[in-house]
Amino acid sequence: MPADIWTKVDQYYSTKLQKTDLVMESVLQANSEANLPAIDVSPNQGKFLSLLAQLKGAKRILEIGTLGGYSTIWLARALPEDGRLVTLEYSEKHAKVAEQNIQKAGVEEKVEIKVGAALDTLPTLQGTFDFIFIDADKQNNANYLKWALQLSQPGAVIITDNVVRGGRVIDKDSEDESVQGVRAFVEMLSQEDRIDSTVVQTVGSKGYDGFVMGIVKE
Repeated sequence: MPADIWTKVDQYYSTKLQKTDLVMESVLQANSEANLPAIDVSPNQGKFLSLLAQLKGAKRILEIGTLGGYSTIWLARALPEDGRLVTLEYSEKHAKVAEQNIQKAGVEEKVEIKVGAALDTLPTLQGTFDFIFIDADKQNNANYLKWALQLSQPGAVIITDNVVRGGRVIDKDSEDESVQGVRAFVEMLSQEDRIDSTVVQTVGSKGYDGFVMGIVKE
């Protein structure tokens, strides 16, 4: 079956199950015009993240990796009026684009962007979170997981994106630092008693990949 069928199926479901969203379309356009990497989650994935946050009843969300704020907005939309989302972004350029997009989406009152290396900003965070989305440099996934567990409330949901890497994750001899970062993260998960987790493989407009979902134990 040709790979382009995945994109067509994605488009079919996004047009059938989501209303036309000019704001989110303009966010993707702004990201493209700013020459940001085209690595945002897909519309269906964004909606899925939003639904998961709603199912959790999330009130405090942490996102590691903002890019242009596309997934940030999806998650912020799931929050109640008194909800709060903290998102961490390494690049000042990306953060500036994200700030404009977040304002355009009308969720700026719920979102705080912290600029800098996540491993520098994570120790400065106050309080705990009930939903955490990890989608940054894969080389540091294991380090991000350590901090996610430290900053989680019991019962918190932790989602980590791009963990299949087109199937390359099973290559223990890979010279790809992202693959080895994911493998170190998975190895840590396999030995970590504080979280119960599984993987969901995905196909679609973003190709063949997947995410790990875990729940922090009570």
